[in-house]
Amino acid sequence: MTGRNSRTPGQAPKEKKPTSSAKSSAKPKKKKKITFGKVLAWTFVAGALAAICGMGVYIFVLVNGDKIVEQNIDKLNFSEASIIYDAEGKEAGVLKVENRENVDPAEIPDLLKQAFIATEDQRFEQHQGVDLFSVGRALVKDVVARSMVEGGSTITQQLAKNVFLSSDKTFFRKATEMSIALALEKKKTKDEIITYYLNRIYFGNRAYGVKAASKVYFGVSNLKDLKLWQVATLAAMPKAPNTYNPISNPDKSKDRRAVVLKLMQEQGYITEAQRAEAVAVEYAPPANTGKSQYQTYIDYVLKEAQDMYKFEEDDLLRGGYKIYTSLDPNAQQIMEQTYANDKLFQKDGPEQKMQSSMVILNNEDGGIVAMIGGRDYVARGLNRAVAQPRQPGSAFKTLVAYAPAIESGKYNPYSRLPDVQKSYNGYSPRNYDGVYRGEVSMFDAVKKSMNLPAVDLLSQIGVKTGMDFVKKLGIELDDKNDRNLAIALGGLNKGVTTLQMARAYSAFPNNGNLPTAHAITKIVGDDGKITPFKGETKSVMSAKTAWYMTQLMQGVVEPGGTGAAAKFDRPLAAKTGTTQLDLKGLEKYNRDLWFVGYTPEWTAAVWLGFDKTDSKHYVTMGSGSPGVIFKEVMQKALAKRPMTSFKRPDGVKDLTAPPKGITDLKAEHVVMGGNSKVQLSWSGVGDNMTYQIFRKDSKMSDFPAEPTESTTMTDFAEFISQPDTYEYVVVPYNPENNTTGARSNVATVKVDTLGGNPLDPLHPGTDPNGKLDPNSPGGKPGTNPPGTGQPGNGDPGTGLPDQGQRPDQEGGNGTDGRPGTEQGTKPGTGQGGSTRPGSETSQPGGSNGTGAGTGRPGTESGAGTDTRTGTNGTTSTGGTNSGTQTNGGRTSGTSGGKSGPGTGSGSDATAGGTSRGSGTTGGTTGSGASTGTTDGAGTSSAPAGSTTQSGTITR
Repeated sequence: MTGRNSRTPGQAPKEKKPTSSAKSSAKPKKKKKITFGKVLAWTFVAGALAAICGMGVYIFVLVNGDKIVEQNIDKLNFSEASIIYDAEGKEAGVLKVENRENVDPAEIPDLLKQAFIATEDQRFEQHQGVDLFSVGRALVKDVVARSMVEGGSTITQQLAKNVFLSSDKTFFRKATEMSIALALEKKKTKDEIITYYLNRIYFGNRAYGVKAASKVYFGVSNLKDLKLWQVATLAAMPKAPNTYNPISNPDKSKDRRAVVLKLMQEQGYITEAQRAEAVAVEYAPPANTGKSQYQTYIDYVLKEAQDMYKFEEDDLLRGGYKIYTSLDPNAQQIMEQTYANDKLFQKDGPEQKMQSSMVILNNEDGGIVAMIGGRDYVARGLNRAVAQPRQPGSAFKTLVAYAPAIESGKYNPYSRLPDVQKSYNGYSPRNYDGVYRGEVSMFDAVKKSMNLPAVDLLSQIGVKTGMDFVKKLGIELDDKNDRNLAIALGGLNKGVTTLQMARAYSAFPNNGNLPTAHAITKIVGDDGKITPFKGETKSVMSAKTAWYMTQLMQGVVEPGGTGAAAKFDRPLAAKTGTTQLDLKGLEKYNRDLWFVGYTPEWTAAVWLGFDKTDSKHYVTMGSGSPGVIFKEVMQKALAKRPMTSFKRPDGVKDLTAPPKGITDLKAEHVVMGGNSKVQLSWSGVGDNMTYQIFRKDSKMSDFPAEPTESTTMTDFAEFISQPDTYEYVVVPYNPENNTTGARSNVATVKVDTLGGNPLDPLHPGTDPNGKLDPNSPGGKPGTNPPGTGQPGNGDPGTGLPDQGQRPDQEGGNGTDGRPGTEQGTKPGTGQGGSTRPGSETSQPGGSNGTGAGTGRPGTESGAGTDTRTGTNGTTSTGGTNSGTQTNGGRTSGTSGGKSGPGTGSGSDATAGGTSRGSGTTGGTTGSGASTGTTDGAGTSSAPAGSTTQSGTITR
């Protein structure tokens, strides 16, 4: 039985089909299909429009190109030359197109044509003046770079640009160039175009055309005689004649030549073997004796106009410009005459001659007064004054160490600098003469060009400080490779040029202001348009620093200075420089010699050396040689100019010389009353002076930075508590001008043992055995028989009074001139006897007489005995004193005055003679009779109350 919902077992129920209305609601809308026909139609329309536009542009380009060629065909002829004027406005030289020799197509070998085609225009034979593929590639690169950087020019386009257009990189100029190229292709054959191109193109060094270039660079007149490497060298130049010509830049020329040879090999013009052989050839310029007056200067003017003012060289040579300069014809002529004198230079080497360069600048405005790029300089040759950096040696010290140190405010030309051997993280410089002076003034360090003070000074101020300072002077150092202390001695990664050194030094006579070094003051076009000088002057250091540096460097040319050979009858400041040869066995010779100096008017730099230093070519001349050239040129060039002086800038205080150094410091170990002292003495070096005392013991490597003591006296004593060897120096200091003198000589004292037990100052009568005499604080009563003493014959003592008791004085009451210091020069007189055994030799005793004189100051009272034991070292104060001395009693009173009289008679028995001291002592005036006579002996001292002195005194 079946029903409505019945189904066959295992059979799935059937789905309901949607109704027609549901179908219509779910059906998507149909999109319009893009058919091939429509695409083709639109393409046809776009193509037609593009064709119409392209045809219009093409017609315009053709018409425009034909019109330009017809109207400017005379531009194939060169226009008037540009004139150079000196500082006085007089004509000094001419910039013009010269040295051109045209050739016929038959004279040009195929290999030469192929080299230029491979390098400049690979599709030259296929295109009709414009290579659309190259243009498209150039446009893509321009869009990516967002500027006009890629030319994409064919040889025909380059010809069009060189003859008819400027070199401005704009799309309009490019389109015009293309139109002219198309026009030229219609009028000329390919052979004619490339021939005209090779005749017209500029090759640098004033060589126009390939034949002239062949003569200039290789001495070859027949182009068919050119070798492959020479052909490739010529083909390498059109891209940048000044950069890739082999005379100015042989290394860059060789690199570019290799590129040309590689292109020729890849395009099938030469084999790989030919390429390899031509790449390896080293260039040697041909002999050229052609000379021209002011040639270096004229060449530099041309270079400056391109670099600073962005003129094209070809425009300058045919543009009719008037170029005004700072040239001094007299100075330039003298410089050229000096460089023609072979006696001023070392003999030629087997392959090279010694070379040199020189630049003179006007201090006030930085104008280049004169310049020479080398001996036998030829037109467009290597200008060593600007294109050949060399190591400056010690001439760099002033720029990177001394000037920035003074600028910091912590140093001045009188500052004391260490001159000791020292290692700085493995860098161990040394002085050229092998002498190390311990400490020197900055004046002496610069004058004698000492290395160690300069390195230490740069270490103190910091290498970065030095590098930043020279950067302000226009010298860029390698931030990585030059960041070390070796730059203090001129050890640079790349070196500096003669012009850079002259400019940097010109800031010193210009009160710290640095103008832009320049030859051109203005350029006037043939249309009257003026291009003014574009330089500026900036402050690079304080006027104070500049003035102090001038003071420093004036010493270099004085007797004893390294630059004395350059001195002439004008104010002059300078610095010498040498760089040592590092070839084994030749270390005593040099690579480079420098002299940089300035008068108030001009600054000049001179370099001497060989272009390539090797075992056959190195400097054997003395370090003063460049100074001789400097003098020869500057003295004559300035002869007709008024002499001026270096002027101290307003607001800058002049330097005040520091006190003279002490040279006679003496030190001695004194033992008195059981105490050990070191007694120092020296000669004064001026009024109102303070003396700073520095002490060093055996545990110290150097004297401390701060003084141990200071005093206004010329002697000093201090107690010693430990046996050791002590060294002392004294530095004079003038508080009025805050200057210090040089360190004194070093005085050394060796203290082996200390003195005996200190005595009680409250009981000065204690004898060596510890017994106290109850009757007298001054000693035991004298027991000698009466005798006749020798009259005193010394001058009155002098000195500053002070209070204190003398333990080694015979009894009595009075006032000591100085505590514990014997300085009497005259024996007292009186009654009594004195027996003094010992070994002193002076005057014989036993004489009778009376007299008055100045005795030793001290307090004496009553009678007593003064006993001394010990040994005095031999000094100017007299002999060796040993044994005991007994003085007779004396009446109370004060002895040791300026005019204390005494009368009496007695005897003085002395074993070995009468001791007589020396020195001066102040004191008080007293009167009274005394017994016994004792001469003052030197400057020994002891604590109050002591009667016993023992030990060794070294004076």
